[in-house]
Amino acid sequence: MKLAFSREARGDLIRLRAFIAEHAPAAAERAGRRLIQGIERLLRHPRLGRRVKVAPGETVPEEIRDWLVGDYVVRYLIANDRVIVLRVWHGKEQRP
Repeated sequence: MKLAFSREARGDLIRLRAFIAEHAPAAAERAGRRLIQGIERLLRHPRLGRRVKVAPGETVPEEIRDWLVGDYVVRYLIANDRVIVLRVWHGKEQRP
């Protein structure tokens, strides 16, 4: 398996880290490292996350999943031999 990040997911990681860094730069570094380590775990076990439920009438591939890494939600897609991180947000944020 290979790991890829969507443009939105990269922006999410930058935004989340910057938010924490405003008050605690060292905590931002630790949070970023834990997030990446949690995401990398999906390379060994890509189906760890819970399938995303969809509203009636929507067509979403079965392999879109949410994986919890600490207080963060990582939404990802399994496609062929890749895990593609689509979005990342804090559990207290509104879902993207």
